[in-house]
Amino acid sequence: MPITGTTQILGVIGDPVTHSLSPVMHNAALAELGADYVYVAFPVLAEGLEAAIAGFAATGVQGFSITIPHKQAILPLLATVTDEAQAVGAVNTVWRTEQGWAGTNTDVAGFVAPLKAFRPWAGCTALVLGNGGAARAVVAGCAQLGFDAVQVVGRRAEALVAFQQGWVNSPLQPPLTVHAWEELPTLLPTADLIVNTTPLGMHTTAGQTPLAAEALALAPSHAVVYDLIYTPRPTRLLALADQRGLSTLDGLEMLVQQGAAALEIWLNCPVPVDTMRQALIDWLER
Repeated sequence: MPITGTTQILGVIGDPVTHSLSPVMHNAALAELGADYVYVAFPVLAEGLEAAIAGFAATGVQGFSITIPHKQAILPLLATVTDEAQAVGAVNTVWRTEQGWAGTNTDVAGFVAPLKAFRPWAGCTALVLGNGGAARAVVAGCAQLGFDAVQVVGRRAEALVAFQQGWVNSPLQPPLTVHAWEELPTLLPTADLIVNTTPLGMHTTAGQTPLAAEALALAPSHAVVYDLIYTPRPTRLLALADQRGLSTLDGLEMLVQQGAAALEIWLNCPVPVDTMRQALIDWLER
């Protein structure tokens, strides 16, 4: 549909955000539905978050997605937050209500979707690289899948302590332990699933990886390496994992599934998931 004076605005905020493929899949779905909406990317610096949200309220933005680094910082700016988002301690989807902005987290469902089809995970050990908002969704998803142990690795001790303490009053109590990055050589040999939640390997750092080939050599041969980054495809981490003979997953299906859940909230109707997925694949293969 053409953009007119009646077109409603949806979008995604982050820093950086120019690499985001969310506009590709959402606008494809909106076009198929014939909905009078447009979905755009808004670059928002950390220090500008509160002003941006106030501006959205003033200008009639109907809802928006949230990516790095705002998933936790957005919480105090919302009028209501769903139980799932409270459990995770991070929000990735916001919509307008009469009381103000409401938030939830659709990352958990997005993360879990491809893993459910992969193998049973009860009794397994997950190794999570990074301790930001995305890592919280991963931990919640691993708990949902029945992992026996979820080991979160980070580079800053104070951030790891805060991450662990963030679950103390959560309605969800995952089998969580936190570890310094230097402990990876002792953690990798027992990892059934390795998840990268850090931005390392994304766009400007595309040639870099959170785990070198020497580290991946320590992982068991049955381990699955899951990189939440969806572009480039493959990331350096997944290319190295493939060379090692490990099974790999990238963040494309997580992006599709969490996006579809968000769009259903904004539009209050079923959305064409297959169209969203194909739009992303076509864009990445162009």
